[in-house]
Amino acid sequence: MEDLRTWIKNIAAMGELKQIDGAHWDLEIGVLVKLSWVNPNRPALIFDNIVDYPAGFRVLTGSTATAKRVAHTFNIPQVSSTRELVQVFNRKYQGWKQNINEFRPKEVTSGPILENILSGKDVNLYRFPAPKWHEDDGGRFIGTGCAFITQDPDTGETNLGTYRMQLHDEKTAGVFIQPGHHGRMHIEQYHARKKACPVAVSLGHNPLVFRIASAEMKAGAEYGMIGAVHGKPVDVIKEEITGLLIPANSEIVIAGWCQPNKMKEEGPFGEWTGYYGGGRFPAPVIDIERIYYRNNPILVGSPPDRAPNDSSYYLGVMRSSILQNFLEECGVPDVAAVWVSEEGGTQLIIVSIKQRYAGHAKQAAILTSQSAVGTNQGRYVIVVDEDIDPINMQEVLWAVCTRSDPEKDIDIIRRARSNPLDTMIRKPTKAFHNSVAIIDACKPYEWKDEFPQEIRIAPELEARVKGKWPDIFRD
Repeated sequence: MEDLRTWIKNIAAMGELKQIDGAHWDLEIGVLVKLSWVNPNRPALIFDNIVDYPAGFRVLTGSTATAKRVAHTFNIPQVSSTRELVQVFNRKYQGWKQNINEFRPKEVTSGPILENILSGKDVNLYRFPAPKWHEDDGGRFIGTGCAFITQDPDTGETNLGTYRMQLHDEKTAGVFIQPGHHGRMHIEQYHARKKACPVAVSLGHNPLVFRIASAEMKAGAEYGMIGAVHGKPVDVIKEEITGLLIPANSEIVIAGWCQPNKMKEEGPFGEWTGYYGGGRFPAPVIDIERIYYRNNPILVGSPPDRAPNDSSYYLGVMRSSILQNFLEECGVPDVAAVWVSEEGGTQLIIVSIKQRYAGHAKQAAILTSQSAVGTNQGRYVIVVDEDIDPINMQEVLWAVCTRSDPEKDIDIIRRARSNPLDTMIRKPTKAFHNSVAIIDACKPYEWKDEFPQEIRIAPELEARVKGKWPDIFRD
């Protein structure tokens, strides 16, 4: 796997990178990132000469916000459309998943991450230009594109997750982890034994590390998945303080402990819903004992916000692939395409099927709503026919309006799983439940062959007319 610096050179050669000099860590970086999302090309941004920091201490954002960068990061061929990317990604993903055990991480004794080591009194998280991303954030968040490394105390499996991390002071950071995530479960397992939980966090790395860490997959699969994607085990170093395995080619790694009963209020933080849905909560504190970093280190940032945002495109591709694979493994036939929308994330999922039997659409909808993707703050699941492109919201809304009857085709799943970021849950509360609407926007199976004929243009006629008036259809 190429390191982050090689990755940056390669995407720069593709015309996918823009450098910005002189921005301030206090809000200016965050504003520039948000403004960049309205650009149809969505370039990755590399910030240098950041105010208050020496040249070379950089921040990268937007690493996988386009099809080209997703394809490059995951070592797959370039494609012509997002729908094609999802399909190729799905096929590749199944192969990667089968080969995880063949690419377990390779332990080495040296690597670029050891170029600089800070311990004890020298530990200072403010050495790195962690931005304050949004105006009303509770502080600076150093962990947004990170890989949070923990170990299951029972199985010994190493897990990578992505959770937001706020700077509290030079030597401590807070971490917010939603219920049910592996990092949180590992911390709770150690604390139940009245022991401190060892923690290491990679804060800069090839975006593949971040993206696999942020994906919904079984605990302990991440390093093997990263290796499978590139056909080579990940080089890791056993971190001296915690004993955890850290990527040898990372840019910045911090290591320390989450002590039992040591909590501090964390947040608020502008989240992917476009709101400060989480507020302020007591969250585990990481006491940092060691910092490792490369010369001229690069912090990977991925600030959430209302879509489109830094992660919405990639997450749409990744989650759609995982979900389609899940549905096929559950025996749902003829799943034409799946799209976990950019507009709503997991709150709006569209599944396209070729109907084979009565109840086919309902089956696909219910399984989607209860999948690992669908239960991540799900809200609406829409199932459409195979002639509808689930990525094209105009087509999806047309199908909902013309092929569904609210009385017959909308069902509600009550007391479904949700989380503290859900904007429709009034806080404080002890239980995070929501409801999920499943909408069957397919032609009624019983008489789909009698459904009104659609207005269409024959492909031959369309080609002839375009050929006759070519100037009208040029970009």
